Amino acid sequence: MPGVSPPQAGKPLASEAGTGIPQGSARPRVGLFVTCLVNLFRPSVGMAAVRLLEDAGCEIDVPQTQVCCGQPAYNSGDNASASAIARQVIAAFESYDYVVGPSGSCMATIRCEYPKLLADDPQWSARAGKLAEKSYELLDFLTSVMHAAPQPVRCNGTATYHDSCSGLRTLKIKEQPRQLLASVQGLQLTEMQDAETCCGFGGTFCVKYPAVSVKMADDKLANIAATNADYLFGGDLGCLLNLAGRMTRTGSPVKVYHAAEVLAGMSDLPAIGRSGE
Repeated sequence: MPGVSPPQAGKPLASEAGTGIPQGSARPRVGLFVTCLVNLFRPSVGMAAVRLLEDAGCEIDVPQTQVCCGQPAYNSGDNASASAIARQVIAAFESYDYVVGPSGSCMATIRCEYPKLLADDPQWSARAGKLAEKSYELLDFLTSVMHAAPQPVRCNGTATYHDSCSGLRTLKIKEQPRQLLASVQGLQLTEMQDAETCCGFGGTFCVKYPAVSVKMADDKLANIAATNADYLFGGDLGCLLNLAGRMTRTGSPVKVYHAAEVLAGMSDLPAIGRSGE
């Protein structure tokens, strides 16, 4: 987009260098982008995000006018609907110091795709670029911007981590969650084979190609089982719902949590996909 360069993923802005917060602000105002899946299926992830951000020294607000990020429409080629949704998101969040969400895929859409989507709109292109510059995935924001040290929490057992595609490839999120999880007392992290390989969810991909999606999920489950881990953690609820659902169908004993839940001391909640336990 002319005149606006997308931010470099995983790096603080120039005004944040060495401080973690905007110059002249002791308590940054953060608009929490809750995400559709968190709102509908796992509200505890949103509550965990609030706890972590408040502990890091942020002032949190959840705009009641927020909507879907528009990724499903955008990925399906419906740019008109995606553009309309993007304008709603921008209007809801542009007044905050930062926009933070517990999802690499949603935040990658806001951060990297909105400037492209609205590049030819003279009224919205600059606004899209400004929002992109201050939009972050939660775990990246805590480490790269706020330089936060999570409050002491405990989760006894062995865990392995799944790297979600959008967070990993678009936002360069790899070490950030591992750095944060290393502080959890009683937890041992064990890397699985092909941790960076897609789980088969891919948003609408799993609907269009269900057989391929199931095979990819089963391959991922085999790699998880090979670690003998008690837990599977990740940073994107779409992937975690996909894998937890497949685990339920195949009888896997592994418990699935969003990393934010663990870091916020909420690992005593029923695991994803096991609300009846």
